Amino acid sequence: MEPRLYDELVPFYHLLDPLDDHRDEAEVFAEVLHAAVPGARALLELGSGAGHGAHFLAPRFETATLCDRSAAMLARSRTLNPGCVHVEGDMRTIRIGRSFDCVLVHDAITYMTTRADLLAVIETAHAHLRPGGAALLVPDCVKESFCESHEDHAGDDDERSLRCIAWSWDPDPDDETHVGDFAFLLREGGEVRAVHDRHLFGLFATQTWLELCAQAGFEVEVLRRPLPEEYVGSAYTDQMFLCRKP
Repeated sequence: MEPRLYDELVPFYHLLDPLDDHRDEAEVFAEVLHAAVPGARALLELGSGAGHGAHFLAPRFETATLCDRSAAMLARSRTLNPGCVHVEGDMRTIRIGRSFDCVLVHDAITYMTTRADLLAVIETAHAHLRPGGAALLVPDCVKESFCESHEDHAGDDDERSLRCIAWSWDPDPDDETHVGDFAFLLREGGEVRAVHDRHLFGLFATQTWLELCAQAGFEVEVLRRPLPEEYVGSAYTDQMFLCRKP
């Protein structure tokens, strides 16, 4: 199941996820990583998507390498972040062949739907860190605090318009996944079409995150991040995991 949002719907992506919405969280991530690794110079982001977060985070480092499996998303990121290195690849398996001071894995890690896949991403982060480096893992949700919720989105530019309801729900509370159903109304060239795009996400307990990070060789701690007011009481978690490589 490949989400259409990261392929054919990429021309609408900026209307769903505005660039400026990433400014504040990027500042938080930068502060956490620089506190964990003083003097950090080289950043790797796994699952960097359209590069909206990197647009604000990359200037805080001397070099930034952005990795994503979607060629269409990377193409958008190249226009926003021309000074970054872009690498197409799957964050579960990619090996770039160099080490970094810091690794960030933001909401793309939520697409890991099995413990094996989640561990593979954590091991990728570990493999790309120098000794003393740190990875920051920022999932959208953890199992303990998940609740069914929805968000409304709207955006317009000179060529396109988007209206969207994004509905997060859990068909089977006994497994470790949940569903995000996106209902889009998309206007382009005077025509409106409706698109349903289903996303399958992982939903793991905090203890599972801690155990897998330790299994990969990290020293891990749970940190809190400030959530936008509209996310309080929703499916989103304020937990993130800071993983230090000894």
